[in-house]
Amino acid sequence: MTAIEITAPGGPEVLRATTRPVPTPGPGEVLLRVEAAGVNRPDALQRAGAYPPPKGASDIPGLEVAGEVVAVGDGVTRWQLGDRVTALVTGGGYAEYCAVPEGSALPFPDGYDAVKAASLPETFFTVWSNVFDRAGLRAGERFLVHGGTSGIGTTAIQLAKAFGATVYTTAGSDEKCAVCRGLGADLAVNYRSEDFVAAVKAASEGKGADVILDMVGGSYIARNHEAAAIEGRIVQIAFLQGSKVEVDFTRLMLKRLVHTGSTLRAREPDFKAAIARELEGKVWPLLSAGSVAPVIDTVLPLADAAEAHRLLEADHVGKIILVPGAP
Repeated sequence: MTAIEITAPGGPEVLRATTRPVPTPGPGEVLLRVEAAGVNRPDALQRAGAYPPPKGASDIPGLEVAGEVVAVGDGVTRWQLGDRVTALVTGGGYAEYCAVPEGSALPFPDGYDAVKAASLPETFFTVWSNVFDRAGLRAGERFLVHGGTSGIGTTAIQLAKAFGATVYTTAGSDEKCAVCRGLGADLAVNYRSEDFVAAVKAASEGKGADVILDMVGGSYIARNHEAAAIEGRIVQIAFLQGSKVEVDFTRLMLKRLVHTGSTLRAREPDFKAAIARELEGKVWPLLSAGSVAPVIDTVLPLADAAEAHRLLEADHVGKIILVPGAP
C-alpha cells in the first residue's frame, strides 16, 4: 500500500510517500480500506519530533480515518465486511489501509460521506472527553474555548451550544470571529485587538467562564485563571505558546478553580471505546439531524500530505482531509 512516512524530524517537506505492507488486523481490530483521513496538530508535532507515537503504535502519522471494513480480526463482534466506519486510531491514518480497534470505530452518521466522517473522531472524542466528561459542562453554564476556528474550536462551539451552554471563543481575525458566531458562539473575541479576559468579564457581568478549554498555554494560563468563574474548571489539551511558565496560583485558590489536563492518544482502548459509545448515543443523532456538523477547510490527495501540513500550520478554518487514491 501507499503510505506517508516521516523521513526525519522537521518541516512539512519531510513527509514522503512510500510503500508499506498492508496491516493485518489483530484480535479485536478491523482493517479499513481508507477512503479519507484527517490531519491534526498532533500529526505535525510527531513530524517535528516532539510527539512520538505510543509504544506499539504505527510510525505512520494520522489519528482518524474513515472507510470500508475489508478484514476482521479474532473476537470482532460488531463490524462485518463491507461496513463503512470512521475511527480514532493511535497512528497509521495516512495510508491506503489502516488497522482500527473495534471499540474506537463508529458508523457514518446518516447522509455522511467518507470525507465528512473522517473529520469527526479526533476532535469529537477530544471535546467530549475533556469538556463534558472531565470538566462536566452543564446546560446554562458559560464556556470559553480558545482557537475557535480550529478543528477543536469549531467542534467545541457547536457541541457546547447544542447542550445548552453560553459560548465564548477567541480567534485571530474579525473574519474568523464572524465564522465562530455563525457556528453559534455568543461572543467571539479577536485576540489580536481585544483582551479576552475583559471581554469575557463584560459579557458575563463579571462572573467569568465556568469551563475553559485551552490549547494555547503560555501567557494564557494565568489569563485563564483571571477569566474563570468561581469554582471554574480549566482543561489544558495543548501548549501552542509553551508549557513552562511562571504562574501565581493565588487566584486558583481564591476562586477554588480546577486546572486539569489530558492527552488522548496513549489512553487504553477501553477508555476510547467508552467515549465512542457516549458519542454514538448523544452526539451522532445531532450529526445525522444536521444540527451539528464538521467544518472542512480543504481536501487534498494523500500524496499532498506535506501541503496539508503547511496549511495546518498556516491559515485555515476547520478540518483538513487527505484522500488516498485521489489524483
